[in-house]
Amino acid sequence: MWRHIASNAVTFLIVALFLLGGVIMWGRGQYSAPGPLTQAICLQVERGSNMRTVGDNLVAQDAVTSASIFRIGAEYQNKTRALKAGSFLIPPDASMQEIVDTVTRGGASTCGTEVVYRIGVNRISTQVRELDPATNRFEERAEFTPGVDEVPEVYTRTKAQADTRFRIAMAEGVTSWQVVEGLKAIDMLTGTVAEVPAEGILAPDSYEVTEGEDRNEVISLMIASQEKRLAAAWDARDPGLPVESPEELLILASIIEKETGVPEEREQVASVFVNRLNQGMRLQTDPTVIYGITKGQGVLGRGLRRSELRGETPFNTYVIPGLPPAPIANPGRASLMAAAQPAKEDFVFFVADGTGGHAFAVTLEQHNANVARWRKIEAERGAEAAGSASTGGN
Repeated sequence: MWRHIASNAVTFLIVALFLLGGVIMWGRGQYSAPGPLTQAICLQVERGSNMRTVGDNLVAQDAVTSASIFRIGAEYQNKTRALKAGSFLIPPDASMQEIVDTVTRGGASTCGTEVVYRIGVNRISTQVRELDPATNRFEERAEFTPGVDEVPEVYTRTKAQADTRFRIAMAEGVTSWQVVEGLKAIDMLTGTVAEVPAEGILAPDSYEVTEGEDRNEVISLMIASQEKRLAAAWDARDPGLPVESPEELLILASIIEKETGVPEEREQVASVFVNRLNQGMRLQTDPTVIYGITKGQGVLGRGLRRSELRGETPFNTYVIPGLPPAPIANPGRASLMAAAQPAKEDFVFFVADGTGGHAFAVTLEQHNANVARWRKIEAERGAEAAGSASTGGN
């Protein structure tokens, strides 16, 4: 009898283990299989949340089929304690395993609302944006100029939310003075910048920042990034360039940055200046003259006078030979590489062509024809503007 009972117990145990193994295999399959989500969502994970509350939230949004499997799978992967607060973009068909990886990976939030502080050449602005998970595109909620416009309520509300991301977007070609002024206008930063950094040593880029971060720490990040970019460009430079140091390469890149807003033209503009330096010609570039007047503190806001083009200053490349003594702006990575690897062209002249770009020329005759064409375009535009003004714009 006891043998019969023992035999049945063993059999029961084997069946139970078999069933348990099957359940585990099924659970693993459910955990790693594509999920039921048909449209991307922005998953909010509040501070102090745990995998149980996140799992319940996902079930409520039809993103997972089982909160229990989600939680057990996270525990099996030893990721329960790695849960991060924030806003996370969950794509369609995401498996439970992929979602766990997303909410435990760390780093910045991947969706939700962000505040972007833009430091541009012509203006400083603050923008509130929110990601639409359906299109994976940011939609603008508000934009204003600090110190000029009234601060919108949506900015104040968004800034106080725990999962809001903050970014500083520094445009290519801004001056160091403009960067410092922009940082001063960002009310969620702290610290006082004692002096304006040297021109050219700040890397234009997008920088993630946090509430209360010191402005000097942000500047240090910008300097470190530009040092790496400049070193990479210097190491990759073409042989025979008429620059003798990384500092001179930086000066040349800053001039290229200010001379064209068309990315495809950078190498051609670089070739003009390199050819001029090699031939002993003056650079004759307006942005250097302008910098000599403004010292990088804002935009000139008018055309250059003849006296300014003739006046001998360290930055007047119509008068001085070679490069000016320092950069005239903070160039981006592309302009640094254009200075290091200019186009293999014989161009020594260029002038605006009316499309936002430039017409390049090898000979003075070609250049004069391009200049005549540009002056005609200017005259036609002036006539159109005068006619529009006289008719009230109709």
